[in-house]
Amino acid sequence: MKYEDFFRLVTTRERGLIQHRRLKAIWDHAHCSIGCSAGIAAEFEAEVLVETLKRVRQTIGSINEKVIEICVLFPEYKYLLSIPGFGPVVSAIVLAAIGDPFRFDSGNQVLKTAGWDLSANRSGKRSDSVIPVISKRGKADLRYALYQAALIASTRNKHFTSWFIEKLKGREKERGIKTKMRVKLATAKLLIIAWTLMKKKEPFNPKLLRIKK
Repeated sequence: MKYEDFFRLVTTRERGLIQHRRLKAIWDHAHCSIGCSAGIAAEFEAEVLVETLKRVRQTIGSINEKVIEICVLFPEYKYLLSIPGFGPVVSAIVLAAIGDPFRFDSGNQVLKTAGWDLSANRSGKRSDSVIPVISKRGKADLRYALYQAALIASTRNKHFTSWFIEKLKGREKERGIKTKMRVKLATAKLLIIAWTLMKKKEPFNPKLLRIKK
């Protein structure tokens, strides 16, 4: 890197000759004080890592293509894709987790599949002092996918953004409240919506999304 480029990179405004002398001294000594010679071993390792990364990316691409090829055989897949935040990967994970939507009699059973049902952590406490917590006994990959969908929906879709903002009112300064509300969005809304659309075989309709509860 030329000294002029280095100077522009590390400064916001020019402060005079003393500043130039100090930075010039740093620039002069950088070539012998920062880093080390790579050598043929490091170069070979870098080449192997790059080739491995390329193969992994190709494998992931091939798997995703096959997953989509299989998913389109299920009529429910296109309805899942209509939900904000649901891309091909999230829709495939949800489709695989729910399977036949009619095997569930209630939304609570669907939540248990994801491990987002409430359970009590007693730890020797009396029943009236127990704090309910998420069980996390279900499918971890499903929980992760739904949270990513909730993150996208709450920031890029106006209908879910309105829901999200409404839930934050008066609690903006509460620690971790955004994460909690996105977990709620992923469970109370997105997962139940996905299950419902799979049963009814119809696309997502934002008019049916209730902002206030």
